[in-house]
Amino acid sequence: MHENHNALGVALGHKPTQPVTLVRPHAAHRAARYFLEKFPGTSMYAVKANPSPDLIRSLWDGGITHFDVASIAEVRLVRGLLPKATLCFMHPIKGEEAIAEAYHVHDVRTFSLDSLTELAKIVAATRRDGVDATDLTLCVRLRVSSSHSMLSLASKFGVAADDAAPLLMATRQVADALGICFHVGSQAMSPQAYAEALAQVRVAIVGAGVTVDVVDVGGGFPSVYPGMEPGALDAYFDVISRAYESLPVSYSAELWCEPGRALSAEYASVLVRVEARKDDVLYINDGAYGALFDAAHIDWRFPVALVRETESRAKPVGFSFYGPTCDDMDFMRGPFELPADIQAGDYIEIGMLGAYGSAMRTGFNGFTAGATVIARDEPMDTVYGVTETSPSRVISIR
Repeated sequence: MHENHNALGVALGHKPTQPVTLVRPHAAHRAARYFLEKFPGTSMYAVKANPSPDLIRSLWDGGITHFDVASIAEVRLVRGLLPKATLCFMHPIKGEEAIAEAYHVHDVRTFSLDSLTELAKIVAATRRDGVDATDLTLCVRLRVSSSHSMLSLASKFGVAADDAAPLLMATRQVADALGICFHVGSQAMSPQAYAEALAQVRVAIVGAGVTVDVVDVGGGFPSVYPGMEPGALDAYFDVISRAYESLPVSYSAELWCEPGRALSAEYASVLVRVEARKDDVLYINDGAYGALFDAAHIDWRFPVALVRETESRAKPVGFSFYGPTCDDMDFMRGPFELPADIQAGDYIEIGMLGAYGSAMRTGFNGFTAGATVIARDEPMDTVYGVTETSPSRVISIR
């Protein structure tokens, strides 16, 4: 473990030939504290955003005790790391074997569903010696609009509010606690997304005439990227609180949320090397099959900065990137604004990759990640109100 380096020191002193991941536990801790202190209910981390054990431990240290797990592998991961954590299996369609292992081996008691078929599967898988479980929290997932979000999650899962009554009533009969959950889509750019979704929750509750114990507003809380600057998260929480309080069950129900991106985006950035330049295209050593999946496949913009001993005075130019593999699809269309004099051998820091960066990385074509670095500076941008960044990036390498 090397101490007292800065980011430039990593680039110049170590001259890494593979992408270096810079992680910021303090940023994850701050995000956790923000949700715990300001969201008017229980916040659980959506592990799919970044399943890094170090991040999961950092969020636990920050006070996050509930985790949204979407597969039996995530169940095993978090339970192995955090024996006392509360795990909620929130994927609406699961294998019966996964449900059984989660319930009987890993003490998972909360499951989501969106059909009578899934309900029957959960009841069967959690049965013990022919006796149905009596300690289940079952959350019926509603289908809601993703019109306010950058990435839709409106088509794959969920039951329409107008059609939810039979499922809610059937679930009520077998659940110790009945919940309603939804997801407004990833990177919701307006708090109105949650107001509209909670209006659908009202429709479902009134139509079914059931008592609901949990209202889970899911994820979708945004981070900050170039061209995507949402309002303060406080405004989201205020809208959710008002809409929730107007529900007929607010006096007795618990309010939950499942942030993934908002808790993890600022946790990591990646330091890459420019291997070649052809006009306004830079060939870098990470890409579509690495941490830049979203940049390649959905044209997601990430903040970038040139890392060079002498600051460039050249005007910024919009570049596109090619990643290191032999595949033409390994392409990240710009503009990524960098100084016009950037050249082969330079290093670039690409920020806000804590969410869906390392989680999407593969080893295709033999290109893998390099070292992981603990950074003490601020992330390249933040949704949590930090206005000043450290002029030097103090890090330790492991």
